[in-house]
Amino acid sequence: MSLHEVLATALAQALRTHAPLGVAINGVFDAPPARAVRPYAVVEEAVLTDWSTKDMAGREGRLTIALFDLGERTSRLRALTGEVSAALAAVPRDLGEGWRIVSLDFVRSRVVREGEARTAAIIEFRVRVLQAN
Repeated sequence: MSLHEVLATALAQALRTHAPLGVAINGVFDAPPARAVRPYAVVEEAVLTDWSTKDMAGREGRLTIALFDLGERTSRLRALTGEVSAALAAVPRDLGEGWRIVSLDFVRSRVVREGEARTAAIIEFRVRVLQAN
């Protein structure tokens, strides 16, 4: 499995098993779903760059989780954004395939209106991983 797949799987699993999110959203997807009832989450494709050392392969990247909701008010979406951060804090450091998370840090989030009674939140994290040889 590629690092992209390993990361996406770990993130999706963390979101699905985090109890406050599990009861609040209708699914976690790896791409925008054709048919899904809001609120739901999408684990977007990671953007990775080289972060290798002399003796270990490494990557640094940006991870983005998008939340989509219905309603005029954004209070529920803001609360869910906080739960995403809490869920990702529980991601296991050993990802598999020899990859290990060195750091996983919140970078920024933003809530935007997508039209009448439709909102989205974008939550971005920085991840640094190394692969044992």
